[in-house]
Amino acid sequence: MIRLPSRRALALHAPTIFALALLALPAFAQQKPAPAAAPPASTQPAQPALPALPAWEQLSNADRETLVASLRDRWNSADAGKRQRMLAHAREWRTMTPEQRRAAHDGMERWSNLSPEQRDHARALFQQMRTMDPDQRRALREQWRSMTPEQRQAWLDAHPVPPNAQPR
Repeated sequence: MIRLPSRRALALHAPTIFALALLALPAFAQQKPAPAAAPPASTQPAQPALPALPAWEQLSNADRETLVASLRDRWNSADAGKRQRMLAHAREWRTMTPEQRRAAHDGMERWSNLSPEQRDHARALFQQMRTMDPDQRRALREQWRSMTPEQRQAWLDAHPVPPNAQPR
């Protein structure tokens, strides 16, 4: 059985996963997508079809440069540890199934919609869960789901975000 990364783990690494997705673009451009089954004519939306975009190899050098410029800037400004993480995440992204990639994308989207306070809460919870064995994590998840907002806030106050969990 394949174990998917937790949503919190994916959310914590959302910006890096996005950058890694950009690194993997050349590999995806070489893959031919499977033909999608068309829904019945009565359920198709009445929207015009989007124009087909070219494969990576067909993009102009300027278009390729535009797509990778922000990633290059992040890479060049990163220290050795950050570069190592970026590369490891890119390699991991390439091994993920489409379902795992969708889950990662959903986690990134959820993370980007969180307020700074909610992100701090997520970091605190993630840091606490990193120190637990699977049974303890499961118990905390169950406990968390049964807590009221006030109880959750009390838990967060008792387990502040460690300094090393702050944004990098």
